[in-house]
Amino acid sequence: MSTQEHRPHTTELQRRNDGLEATALPVLLALAACTFLAPAHTRAQTAVDSDRSVPIAAAVTAFSAAVQVEDGNIYVGRPGVLTLFPMPGNRQGGVHVFSRAGGSWAETASVGPDETQSAIGYGEGLDAAGGVMVVGAPNDGTGAVYVYRRTSGEWRLQQRLTWSAAGADDRFGAAVATTGRDIVVGAPGAESGMGVAVVFVGDETGYAEAGTLRPDDAPPGAGFGTAMDLEGGLLAIGAPGGGISMIPGTGAPNLQPGSVHVFGGGDGTWSPAGRLAPPDPGPASLGAGVAVSGDEVFAGAPLSAEFTGTVFQFTRSPEGGGTEWTVANAIRPESPATMSGFGMAVAASGDDIVVGTPLAGGSMGGGFAFRRNAAGAWRQVATFGPGRSFAFYGSAVAIEDDVAVVGAPGADFFEGTGFVFRRTGDGWEAEGTIIDDAAGLDAVLGGERECEDGSAAGFACSEVDLVSFVPTGDLGGERGMIANDLWGWTDPESGREYAIMGRADGTTFVDLSDPGNPVYLGEMLLTEGATANMWRDIKVYENHAYVVADNAGAHGVQVFDLTQLRDVTDPPVTFEATAHYDGINSAHNIVINEETGFAYVVGASGGGETCGGGLHMLDLSDPQDPTFAGCFADASTGGAGTGYSHDAQCVRYNGPDEEYVGREICLGANETALSIADVTDKDATVALSASSYPNTGYLHQGWISDDHRYFYMNDETDEVGGNASRTRTLVWDIQDLNDPILVREHFGTTGASDHNLYVIGDLMYQANYLSGLRILDISDPESPEEIGFFDTVPFGEDNPGFAGAWSVYPYFESGVIIVSSIKEGLFVLRKRPPRVS
Repeated sequence: MSTQEHRPHTTELQRRNDGLEATALPVLLALAACTFLAPAHTRAQTAVDSDRSVPIAAAVTAFSAAVQVEDGNIYVGRPGVLTLFPMPGNRQGGVHVFSRAGGSWAETASVGPDETQSAIGYGEGLDAAGGVMVVGAPNDGTGAVYVYRRTSGEWRLQQRLTWSAAGADDRFGAAVATTGRDIVVGAPGAESGMGVAVVFVGDETGYAEAGTLRPDDAPPGAGFGTAMDLEGGLLAIGAPGGGISMIPGTGAPNLQPGSVHVFGGGDGTWSPAGRLAPPDPGPASLGAGVAVSGDEVFAGAPLSAEFTGTVFQFTRSPEGGGTEWTVANAIRPESPATMSGFGMAVAASGDDIVVGTPLAGGSMGGGFAFRRNAAGAWRQVATFGPGRSFAFYGSAVAIEDDVAVVGAPGADFFEGTGFVFRRTGDGWEAEGTIIDDAAGLDAVLGGERECEDGSAAGFACSEVDLVSFVPTGDLGGERGMIANDLWGWTDPESGREYAIMGRADGTTFVDLSDPGNPVYLGEMLLTEGATANMWRDIKVYENHAYVVADNAGAHGVQVFDLTQLRDVTDPPVTFEATAHYDGINSAHNIVINEETGFAYVVGASGGGETCGGGLHMLDLSDPQDPTFAGCFADASTGGAGTGYSHDAQCVRYNGPDEEYVGREICLGANETALSIADVTDKDATVALSASSYPNTGYLHQGWISDDHRYFYMNDETDEVGGNASRTRTLVWDIQDLNDPILVREHFGTTGASDHNLYVIGDLMYQANYLSGLRILDISDPESPEEIGFFDTVPFGEDNPGFAGAWSVYPYFESGVIIVSSIKEGLFVLRKRPPRVS
């Protein structure tokens, strides 16, 4: 019996060079390109202040990031953070216990850290044996382990263990193993990333630290304690080594062969019993996943065999006093796939092993089952998965006797699902899935909640009041559904204001006539045959909404006549698209210049006329019949050198550069550079300039000042990559469109990543992921100053990463501001008027 889950510690946001340049896809490619990485420098989340009224909600991400099967029960960790994807946790974690009843699995118990509401990684480390359950929380201060004991059929907290020598970056609790009496805890970030394992010993009266274990001759960054397994008197601890850094152009490769360190003993005393190494030189990341079964050790090496991965079976030789080990078998799938992560998770029980491939398909994942025959050879007997995009199916696996569990912590848009299988005579068959019943935030309706003493209905704020909040679940979203982009529409006849918010699977329409009580009118689902996805973008022209989706297959541009919203009498209803443009398949954004009546699809991919990911121009003279008008792409920009544009703004220029007054100018956020082009003549577009800047991460989006003198731009990954310690906004002086000048790097008040910003008059409205809405005064254009904020995530710290506020729309005449928040929903806000001194 064993369980294993692998947790990379840092990743590199490499750009995807095939045109699918969606925001987070670079992360996945870096993961797929060898992300078995040096221990993270992860800041601990802190508990919410006790005087804040915080909405109570269960964890919302990464169910099944850790799994275990013990004594016929399934244990599932839900740490509230997914380390394979830079989406910081925003809720506390939990562990859920399932038991078989009447041929199905039902949740029979759950535990969680009741004393905190912030994401501490609770459940990232998980093991159970002998009536004892051990739960690691590596972000709980300097790391902590919670020990539960089963008493009268109930799990009760016995003790919280910490390590007196732990530092903030040690990740104490990232992996755990127990026999019930002994508890071993990994701290893979300790001692310059070499790693340490801490041993505790005890019984029902309590546990005490008994010593530490260190690897022999391990280099810095070895990550000893990343993975471990313990059975009987045999303990195996993986030290897979590091990998590449998180952002292109920063850090250095640290790929290592990896190793597994074996110890024998018990009762708090463990002695070295061997060091296992890969048989061939070169990077292998041996020890990314480990499993002990009887007197055998199985070690995953995801980078071996030219990055297709191997699980090595090690057996003990009689020579050498029991410390000599040999490779008995190299286990690989029948059809190996490069960069699949084969071996990142390994579990073994008798003659069966299960191996996860969480990176297969770029992020979908999968797994394999092998069975040993009478001759001692291993035969592939089953395949698991694949999951959907971002499922990371196979991140964790567990097996005991006739039960196997495969975790897909990214399934259902990072909610997570566990897949249960039953052993058969010739393989494994699906038995069902397990999930938890997590609760989201409650709606806030009925009237404005003023921002008082830094809080409004439990959300941190300053100078911004909460008018209302509607969770995505109340806007047609099913389990795990995320919100993404949004826009607004004002009915020219009635003056009614409407929010148009994207979901992963469609578009929602919300009546804001009474902004304190928004009415969900209905939804328009994604194009038939397209794939639900993270990215959707919406713009409005002449009472029509235009919707695109990225990484969605044959989605095209949906056109929706917004005047239909006037006649909804029995909401919610399901709307059909009014028209559809199929000249492109997927796209990241759509840009509309309302003055000229042209739309610009950007970031197109997957079929149709992609224009290299640049501007796919559409004539909207007939709003229900978009007509292709040409392409523009500056091949000197973009990560792939095709002129890919992640987002853009196109205007009829009326600024200080007299040469271009009255011309149609597009300003593109092209990953690597600010691209400025004259697209007035669609048959003869002209690239005017391409401007880069220091410490580039991923140029994401921007907006022009009302006087067309300045362009304010964000970089989505400079914070998460360490290029900026706080939210960075780039201020470009574009008075000469042929030679923009970066005149200011403005640094915000938090370290959160920025995502989308918009300008109206002297104010800039920023949607900055975990720090929510930020409002900046730009009356002095080169010296922005924050004057208000509303944090849409009421948990944890404002760290870099992809969670929280996605976008903001500040253009309603009523003054209400709408914000979409990824795992939360739709916020209706109002900025307070300036204070009179």
